[in-house]
Amino acid sequence: MTNKVPAHIKVLYGVADAGIAMLTAIVQFFLLFYYTDIALLDPALVGSALMLGKLTWDAVNDLLFGYISDRTRSRWGRRRPYLLFLAVPLALTTWLMFSLPPGLTGVTAFLIVLTTYLLFDTLHSFIGVAYSALTPELTQDYDERTALTTVRQIFTVAGYIIGAALATVVADVFKNNFGFSNSASYSAMGLTFGIFAAIVILITGIFVKEKPSDEIETSKMPPIKSFIETLKNKPFVRLMLSFLVSNISFTLLTTLLPYYLKYVVKMEEQMPIVMMALLLTIGLCLYPMKMIADRLGKGKAYALGLGVTSVAILAGFFYPAHPTPLVYVTAIVAGMGLSSQWVCPWSMMPDVIEIDQAVTGERREGVYYGMWQFTSKFANAFAIAVAGWMLSGFGYVPDIPQTELAIFGIRVLFTLIPVIMFILTMPLLIKYPITRESHAQLVEELRKNQELPH
Repeated sequence: MTNKVPAHIKVLYGVADAGIAMLTAIVQFFLLFYYTDIALLDPALVGSALMLGKLTWDAVNDLLFGYISDRTRSRWGRRRPYLLFLAVPLALTTWLMFSLPPGLTGVTAFLIVLTTYLLFDTLHSFIGVAYSALTPELTQDYDERTALTTVRQIFTVAGYIIGAALATVVADVFKNNFGFSNSASYSAMGLTFGIFAAIVILITGIFVKEKPSDEIETSKMPPIKSFIETLKNKPFVRLMLSFLVSNISFTLLTTLLPYYLKYVVKMEEQMPIVMMALLLTIGLCLYPMKMIADRLGKGKAYALGLGVTSVAILAGFFYPAHPTPLVYVTAIVAGMGLSSQWVCPWSMMPDVIEIDQAVTGERREGVYYGMWQFTSKFANAFAIAVAGWMLSGFGYVPDIPQTELAIFGIRVLFTLIPVIMFILTMPLLIKYPITRESHAQLVEELRKNQELPH
């Protein structure tokens, strides 16, 4: 394995994340909105169902999937089989999740939300863990990982744009052009996006080769010990805590944005444009953020981006309760800062695996990315659940003019809480211990011990 990754491999690797991120985006931006305003479900019930899933099956499945992929042996490698054989089932479960009959109540509604979400989430998790675990296997170079991650995140942003900016547009096409009902149009949107995701995941699975699994020393560590050893990796724990808090904040922003635009500033019709402004700015700033990370270090660049985002979002708390172009200013400035959320943590994550290898003598990418994936998904589900509970607590009622208390609650959830959490994260990142120099020294020591190829 060389440290440099050919440009075409970077592209073929990155393309799968367009589909994975697109599905993440429609969950973050629209799943709660779909449940409350399209399927007409109680937001507190939805939040409870999602959290139950996270605290039971999801509490173990990511680590389990990572452990399984570390120990997988096949002619396709350790990670690719899961991309090749789970892509189509993922498309079908996406369709199912957005196909609930409207007006369900009580235990029936709770169980259907829980079951359909867990089916989708299980497949999305297995594919996400296997896909992400390919990153450290493609290169061990500190800066090349940032370059590989930047290319990948270009596709990630593209997927987010498709999911966040076009989900309602696609649903409206089915509704207005083909006479679908509100619920049927969202079902058709889920199927359309699921098929797209399956296609791009298959492209990566087919064309990006990894080392044959019989050339890799698989992990022999028992599952519980593997989990405990992972938590002894202090840089990883610091990075995971930072990513957890910042991702909860980011998911609150994305989940509450449709509510903020619809009920606070009365800009529901401009929702796709605002989301496009946010995500296009993130995409345009990925490479500049890579340059900042190369200069300052990944941790400090990440903290800087969160600081810029906090300033932009805080301004939204004070906007008047009517349409204002300042919303676009916030979207653009926040997008500049949030580019760090896409570049930095994903390029920092592979670096901690060499720390673990120096201690344990094993390559355990799957376990690490399993925990990483769990952190990301728990943050997403926790934020959506909290948003549902607090919307209910503030007296939110779907699809009617809201009370002053409900509007105030949306303002607080969309601005003040994410900003506070971003600020709490920044000190952990500014003093992050893995630098270019320390990582290069560690890799050289591992090479001398014949743990890594020259």
